[in-house]
Amino acid sequence: MAMPKKVGKRPTENVGNVTPFKQSKTETPSPLNFESPTSLFESLISPIGVKMFFQDYWEQKPLLLQRSDASVAAYYQTLFQLADMKDLCSKGIFYGWDINFCRSVDGKKKVLNKEGRVNYTQLKKDFDKNKATIQFHQPQRFNDELWKIQEKLECFFGSLVGSNVYITPPASQGLPPHYDDVEVFILQLEGEKHWRLYNPTVPLAHEYSLESEDQIGKPTHEFTLKPGDLLYFPRGTIHQADTPAGIQHSTHLTISTYQKNSWADFLLDVMPGLVFDCMKGDVAIRAGIPRRMMLEANPSKNAKNQLSRFLRSLAEQLENGQELKSIAMKKDFITSRLPPYQENSCELMPAGNLPKLSDRVTVAVKDHVMMLVEPTEEMVDMKPEMAVFLFHSLKNKRDIHMMGREEEEEDSGQCKGLRFPLSHQDALIQLLTSESILVQDLKLDKDADKLNLALSLWTECLIQVI
Repeated sequence: MAMPKKVGKRPTENVGNVTPFKQSKTETPSPLNFESPTSLFESLISPIGVKMFFQDYWEQKPLLLQRSDASVAAYYQTLFQLADMKDLCSKGIFYGWDINFCRSVDGKKKVLNKEGRVNYTQLKKDFDKNKATIQFHQPQRFNDELWKIQEKLECFFGSLVGSNVYITPPASQGLPPHYDDVEVFILQLEGEKHWRLYNPTVPLAHEYSLESEDQIGKPTHEFTLKPGDLLYFPRGTIHQADTPAGIQHSTHLTISTYQKNSWADFLLDVMPGLVFDCMKGDVAIRAGIPRRMMLEANPSKNAKNQLSRFLRSLAEQLENGQELKSIAMKKDFITSRLPPYQENSCELMPAGNLPKLSDRVTVAVKDHVMMLVEPTEEMVDMKPEMAVFLFHSLKNKRDIHMMGREEEEEDSGQCKGLRFPLSHQDALIQLLTSESILVQDLKLDKDADKLNLALSLWTECLIQVI
């Protein structure tokens, strides 16, 4: 649908910095409230309240909001239109990387991509002739308003938020019945689209094979979306959509989140660290496993019982205050998410005056900053030296958001943050948890250390003097 990170090489021909395309109807007022992440989400799902949404719908059942507000419909139409494809093609977009051209044929997805760069005249000709759907990947890379929306939603959910645009000609369907492993919000932008949702769903997108339409039976929900309408359905919901005959074309936007953000994913992340920390004070868990256990096809009942006791012991230590460290999931989120929205897309520069000891400072983008305590490569008394790392997304690349990591980043396997001595941990916590604080009140012994910390964060555009 919209979230999966794409696999494959990024095209190199004429690919430079992303330039937002010229959107139509830019004077149309927004019905969305961008004051905070919560207010943005609340205005997106209005008139449903946030509390009701998470109590009655989230991960449970679909929500359909069919609106008759002309101002909302007009705003939705400014987010993306078929006409915007012409400007995008002139900037250099590519089949496979930026768009897929597909159609549902006999219950199967048929991809009709050509090679290389997309030519708008040819694309429009194929669109009209082959009745295929244009699937445009991650339009927030080009569209400032979508960047603004999705950046706020990533703060609200604490998870990556991706999007796709689907433009389908009349009497046509782009994809066969399928399900996704993401929570999905559908915004109808142009024309009308007929939707069908089915039971049984795949509970929270567990492993499942949807081999034919015979498996899904009759739709449990069937309706038509018009501009300004919004549809939410949980991950694992089997669905399909088509543009009715007689409609010029239909355009809808999917906004998706919560991929690989389950308790199972969290456990896979935190369990190694939890076991490592607990084994330091638990002699029993450091005892050897039964002899010849590695040669057995399946551990014995006694071995399983012993393991169960260890797991119960880990649970007890958690309940008694043992620290739980999520490292990989947090790093992936902070280094992959959108940078903070800026009206003028330019290089970030430190703002305001240099901080002095007598100045009061604040972290302006707390939702985009994350502190982790990790071992370094240095050794002290035969043990890894611990340090505080501050990660942030201010310098993330918008033009590759949700498009997969670049090869050099994958090869290095490392995520670099600002490194500080462990003695700076309390001072950093002060900065991240306070509305503002005097530099001289930071919990460090020396004034020079307080000032150096403030200057290093100011240089990185993380704090400002107020």
